[in-house]
Amino acid sequence: MPRITQEQKRLNREKIVGAAGEGFRLRGIDGIGIEELMKSAGMTHGGFYNHFASKDDLALAVLHEGFTDSLAALDAIRKSHPRSARAALHDMVDSYVSPHHRDHPEIGCASAALVSDVGRHGTEAQAEYKRGLDGYFGAITEMLLERARQTGAELTPAEARERAVALFSQMVGSMMVARAVADADPALSDEVLTVNRKRLKAL
Repeated sequence: MPRITQEQKRLNREKIVGAAGEGFRLRGIDGIGIEELMKSAGMTHGGFYNHFASKDDLALAVLHEGFTDSLAALDAIRKSHPRSARAALHDMVDSYVSPHHRDHPEIGCASAALVSDVGRHGTEAQAEYKRGLDGYFGAITEMLLERARQTGAELTPAEARERAVALFSQMVGSMMVARAVADADPALSDEVLTVNRKRLKAL
């Protein structure tokens, strides 16, 4: 039997992380088993342990990749508005606090989809989540300071950091609330998103 190449091993690992990322976001880390995840990745259950020591190990990889992708998307938003930090901030809010993000948690930001799971999965998972938070808080702080420079407003780095923490926390919270009632009361879910988009862009 031919040995698997390092490239194929890397691709197989990416398939597993991709399938787990969607499954965990949709059903929670504890809501889907390894066998089902491997099947959705087009692989056998036994192959899992060639890549990960445990399901918790896989969860860390999912969190790392999820935040890496989300922060890259935020960076792309910033680069698409090189002359207006205000426009970049509004674009960020519109993209995050949106019906599309609400309706597709499987491809959305790990910050909202996995926040409850992380609190139950130990220090390592929380540390990986913290890495993502640090990235968001840092980027948004920079955006707020840049907006202040562009508009001539007075804003200290400490004040910008405080606003960044509040802004991102509200973005995540609004998404969680909107998802919580999306099927039972779609109109209320839409209202949660609309009101929070308006308030967030006024900060």
